[in-house]
Amino acid sequence: MISSLTGAVAAATLDTVVLEVGGVGLLVHTTPATAASARPGESMRLATSLVVREDSLTLFGFGGDDERALFEQVQTVSGVGPRLALAMLAVHDPAQLSSAIATGNVTALTKVPGIGKKGAERIVLELRDKVVPVGAGETQATPELPAATTPGDSQVAEALVGLGWSVKQADDAVAKVAKLPEADGATTPVLLRLALRELGR
Repeated sequence: MISSLTGAVAAATLDTVVLEVGGVGLLVHTTPATAASARPGESMRLATSLVVREDSLTLFGFGGDDERALFEQVQTVSGVGPRLALAMLAVHDPAQLSSAIATGNVTALTKVPGIGKKGAERIVLELRDKVVPVGAGETQATPELPAATTPGDSQVAEALVGLGWSVKQADDAVAKVAKLPEADGATTPVLLRLALRELGR
């Protein structure tokens, strides 16, 4: 089991980071917010979860141990695989997700592409009393990130499509966000959160 990785960032896309560890470049799948915090050439630590399949070994990476624990816990529910678990953490930060499960907030859970009302109810039923508490008194929100060096609109739209929304839904959300005062000069992760908020209305 690979529980964490620390190394220089070799490359980063919207939802992956390649870390150079001991001369080996390891591809790690992450949320868009985590990937956006990676800076090529700089050192980065990721808490990781290794998913083993018959034909593949896939690494998923997270900004903290709480996030990884939640990722692994939601997968104990029937029908929730690693991709859906990662989408849940892309739409909601760990504190929001654990709170939604603990309080039975089905509406919040159905904002995640791929989770319907029945699926959300099943997640709440199975995990409500087991959900990993996220740092009492600590804020688990994504840390402040440097301004993105590439135009954010296309990245946000691509990330939304990757999370399961249609191209039209993604483009419409990006267009609405662009008109918001808080979008002026915002980083890509902030724009993504604003777009997810719009799609959840």
